[in-house]
Amino acid sequence: MARLRYFGRLMDLLGASSETLALPAGVTDTRALRRWLDNDRHLGGALLEKSVRMVVNDEIVNDPWAISDADEIAFLPPVGGG
Repeated sequence: MARLRYFGRLMDLLGASSETLALPAGVTDTRALRRWLDNDRHLGGALLEKSVRMVVNDEIVNDPWAISDADEIAFLPPVGGG
């Protein structure tokens, strides 16, 4: 089962910092995961924003990147500061 991790405002939107789940059939890359998860959790496009980066097994990746149930996948929103 894949381990998903959420940071920043995405953690607040999803109500958790992480979860473990079996990827649905047809979700074989990061782009498909973004679409499925955003739709399934009714996030209104929050995961589809280009500013949200993804990390697969500790490597920052660009869409589409192949994923499997053996991966740890993190969603990183942009960081603001002052």
